[in-house]
Amino acid sequence: MKPELEILRIGNGRPILLVHGIAPVSPRAPFLGPLTQHGAIVAPSHPGFGASPMPPDFETMYDLVHLWCDIIDDMPDDDITMIGFGFGGWIAAEVAVARPRKLGRTVLVDPVGIKIGGREDRDIAHFFNTRPDELLRRAWHDPKTIPPGCYGLGWQAVIDDSMTDTDIVTLARNWDSLCLYAWTPHMYNPRLKPWLRRIDVPTLVLWGESDQIVSPDYGRAYAQAIPGARFETIAAAGHHPELEQPAAFVDRVVQFMTETTKP
Repeated sequence: MKPELEILRIGNGRPILLVHGIAPVSPRAPFLGPLTQHGAIVAPSHPGFGASPMPPDFETMYDLVHLWCDIIDDMPDDDITMIGFGFGGWIAAEVAVARPRKLGRTVLVDPVGIKIGGREDRDIAHFFNTRPDELLRRAWHDPKTIPPGCYGLGWQAVIDDSMTDTDIVTLARNWDSLCLYAWTPHMYNPRLKPWLRRIDVPTLVLWGESDQIVSPDYGRAYAQAIPGARFETIAAAGHHPELEQPAAFVDRVVQFMTETTKP
């Protein structure tokens, strides 16, 4: 039985499927309005995140991957553009490796999910053993510009005065679920990198130039492992270019959608 999911739907036109990271996509996210001018957005919350219940038999990354393949199979349209953010970029990469029939193109935004350095190298900032305020600093190009009341807009590791009790409980659920799916190995699948060669749809790997969670060099290695992938950076943006530079983000995505066709 498929789990019931909280799903944000907005806009009309060609299908755009958003795979969220630490927090589900907020209706207030600044890139949503401009992006809805170019397609119909579908943004489910992973099981255990947001208001989506956690099924008792869900506990691995591959439970998520198979679920997202089901989501794509159940969508009424072909030629779906899938955009994955951070942790969701890892899920999107795994899904693209599985080659769902309706997938038309993939955009990976500062994804985690692979190991590029040696055993002792820290490719990815440790999500669970780093101070929340330090994670927040690393995630943004300029932490001073983080808007008040930014809960749910992106990287949220710190409880602030703008949050309601419901927000705090949801934040705790998000992080508990992330621990379940990605605690060990920390935020990557040791078997994913060699299988990225299976991705057979046009792929854009998009990176914030100031990302200190996963560096642009990590992003370049990611793109190099995917046949024909395009790698681009966005200036004055960290781990969430879609939030810090929403206009530039939407421009890159729309250009990619316009220039590429499903093989």
